Amino acid sequence: MKPLGPGDPLRLGPYRVVGVLGEGGMGKVYFGRDAAGTPAAVKVLLPELADDEHLAERFVREAQTARAVTSEGVARVLGADLESGRPWIATEFLAGPTLDDAVQRHGPFGDALLREVARSLACTLRDIHAAGLVHRDLKPSNVVLTSRGPRVIDFGIARPEHGLTLTRTGQIPVTPGYGAPEQVLGRRVGPAADVFSLGTVLAFAAGGRPAYAGTEVAAVLYEVVHGSPDLEWVPGALRYLLEPCLAKDPAARPLPAQVADAAQPPHRAERLWKTGPLADEIREREAAARRLIGDAKRAGPPPRREPATGADGSRPSRRRLLIALAGGGTLLAAGGGGAAWWLSGADAPSVPSDPFDVPPAAALRPAALGTDTGTPQPLWAPLPGVADVGSPPPLPVRDVVVFAAAGGGIAAHRVTNGKQRWRAGDAHADAGYLSIADRLVATADADGVLRTYVASTGAPRWTAEAKASALLAADADHVYVLTSEGALRCVATADARVRWTRRPALALTGGRPVAAVGAGLLVVCGASGDVVAVRARDGARAWVRKGQAAAALPPAIDGGSVFLGGHTLAAIRASDGKELWSRDPFRPVRRGAYGWGPPTVAGGVVCTLDSEALRFLHPDGEEASTAAIVAGVTPPWQPPVVQAGSVWVVESQDTGVSGVPRAGRSVAQTYPLTGGQGRSAAGEGNRLFVLNSGTLVALPVF
Repeated sequence: MKPLGPGDPLRLGPYRVVGVLGEGGMGKVYFGRDAAGTPAAVKVLLPELADDEHLAERFVREAQTARAVTSEGVARVLGADLESGRPWIATEFLAGPTLDDAVQRHGPFGDALLREVARSLACTLRDIHAAGLVHRDLKPSNVVLTSRGPRVIDFGIARPEHGLTLTRTGQIPVTPGYGAPEQVLGRRVGPAADVFSLGTVLAFAAGGRPAYAGTEVAAVLYEVVHGSPDLEWVPGALRYLLEPCLAKDPAARPLPAQVADAAQPPHRAERLWKTGPLADEIREREAAARRLIGDAKRAGPPPRREPATGADGSRPSRRRLLIALAGGGTLLAAGGGGAAWWLSGADAPSVPSDPFDVPPAAALRPAALGTDTGTPQPLWAPLPGVADVGSPPPLPVRDVVVFAAAGGGIAAHRVTNGKQRWRAGDAHADAGYLSIADRLVATADADGVLRTYVASTGAPRWTAEAKASALLAADADHVYVLTSEGALRCVATADARVRWTRRPALALTGGRPVAAVGAGLLVVCGASGDVVAVRARDGARAWVRKGQAAAALPPAIDGGSVFLGGHTLAAIRASDGKELWSRDPFRPVRRGAYGWGPPTVAGGVVCTLDSEALRFLHPDGEEASTAAIVAGVTPPWQPPVVQAGSVWVVESQDTGVSGVPRAGRSVAQTYPLTGGQGRSAAGEGNRLFVLNSGTLVALPVF
């Protein structure tokens, strides 16, 4: 909730206006209270739209249709004034998170909670349909989770089942990915459309991602009409409940009562809204609302936790209470609530969501392990020509793998079947790309603007004017870049603001540097092989190590130690830069041909190439197991890729990519490759992703 601003009313009818709950392209929703202290969500049409007969008609219809539904599963209409200069509708205030907010904060719903949500929403749809209405816009943001269960809000485009559309010619009110196929096609809509929407809502709640997604609105709508839902992340035991709802033919979908019966929630399912982190959040929001209206006697028992009370027991400020109610699930889709789409051909505008509202990371089931002998068989057919031959190494981010796309930009393909998931053409892949907490992919465009995309869907999120020439490293809270002026810069992921900019102690010019973040440091190795470490919190110099390597080699950070390859393999104490130990290579460095490659630390073992040998060392520098000879490796070397019980090395010549057991025996298997231009690899979820001359392939590991 936001405080009132200039132009906001102080009173609407009997309601004193306290704050702003939400705002859309057609109206605003305010938090208000009447003389008795009863809270309400008061929705008004924007003044500049009050003369639009079409919108006014929709506003009147919303009040009338919502009043016709008496189900406990909807937000009740408390009052309305449709004749005044600023018409308003007051509905019951629901101090809980919306379903999409809850999934983002707490992750996908478990089996029991999902079944109870299915039963409750199906019963509510049954009641709505019994009143002769069709909701037409059921989606996660229109479901509020309260201590009494889910409640459906926003009847902005609901209308009688037999009613014809009231939109202008060529316009279809539908939320992409949640509206039924018949809605997308502009056909007559009946109760079965709400059942389809129910299926998409439950799929989102169960899997944490939409059943229909895409980078463009048209692509999403096409998938709804012609494609199959993506239920990969929905547990198999729940798919039987969802799949019938998503039938293309309305006549093939079950009735809401049938869905409610099939849900079979556990005995005393109402307890699901009383225990657990989600229930705690609901209680906290309810308590904040009670304090805000000055009536602590209302609405049930006090919460277990009291975050709205100061440490000294004092009552919080009004502003803090407004903040405590932020995202309280009462955004009654003011003319769409910023989430509905009014589509009119190719000119359909989109209303962006909060750029910092990032969906939860997609779950990923590890691939089955392969054998440790013979030639590995690809998990899916190699994809020739999909990647730029100069692409940085592939970047697995949960359910997708990202790389520089042929023809420009970056692309993300599914890790399970290799199919393209999304593409961002405005990305400048030469700047690199990074994962932010396995939720966002960060990159930069040709102008140095830092851009982020939801990893699973490619939906754009926040941007920052960072003047980034190279992305160096990222953690959950910050992205670190090298600017076009050669400075190090830190950008916060919470608000896209620059936290600090510092000139490094050593010039990072002459080529792209590489870096790692950890132990409170950003450690950068430049093209000259010099290493500089700065404090991650403010960019201040920590330590410098000159002449470590002949080229930029990625450092590895584990615990309080930084491991560096190059002329020696060195372990550096992160806190002060003191060398803990160093090891000379098997062969002395000559013209950059030998030496140590960049290390990888996994399971407490440092894995790295030493000339043509793959070596395994303990963090104290002692041998962990026998070295393995690897053929055909020459600089520039890449860090070994550790997956399951194997370590994989990208060979520079025609040999290919080879896997070695972590126990350190001889090479167990090799996947042959030819060409060798732009060859790199990365691993995630028991999968090895290899780029070679523009071809992407996924291999099993052992």
